[in-house]
Amino acid sequence: MRLVIQRVSEASVSINQKVKSAINKGLMILVGIEAEDNSEDIEWLVKKTCNLRIFDDENGVMNKSVMDLKGEFLVISQFTLHARTKKGNRPSYVNAAGPDLAIPLYRDFVKRLQQESGLNVGTGEFGANMQVHLINDGPVTILIDSKRRE
Repeated sequence: MRLVIQRVSEASVSINQKVKSAINKGLMILVGIEAEDNSEDIEWLVKKTCNLRIFDDENGVMNKSVMDLKGEFLVISQFTLHARTKKGNRPSYVNAAGPDLAIPLYRDFVKRLQQESGLNVGTGEFGANMQVHLINDGPVTILIDSKRRE
């Protein structure tokens, strides 16, 4: 499972020109799921995400988590995070999990993130054509892959 985590001052996701979810200060998270992912990946990523210290403290040092700030999350599914670009110029998505596996894992990630943090978790809609708007604060962008925990 791969995450792209962006520290934001605000973010929203729209479907058919209608805002589905919007957050203020917090984390906008793109989630890519592959066939080998399971609940162990979710558990590790949820804990890592909730405790990731990428917000400034009173001294301007990234020393606070989204939980310390009582921020919010916006979680968007994005199968293209598993694009393979080794051959040619057209990406292959064979590593991305199909909807039958990905949808339950995506929903479980969102549910466990809310349970672990106690914070507001907005979402997009799995498989929908979404427009994501955000103001990346910093900018701060972190990539995390549960298969590369070193």
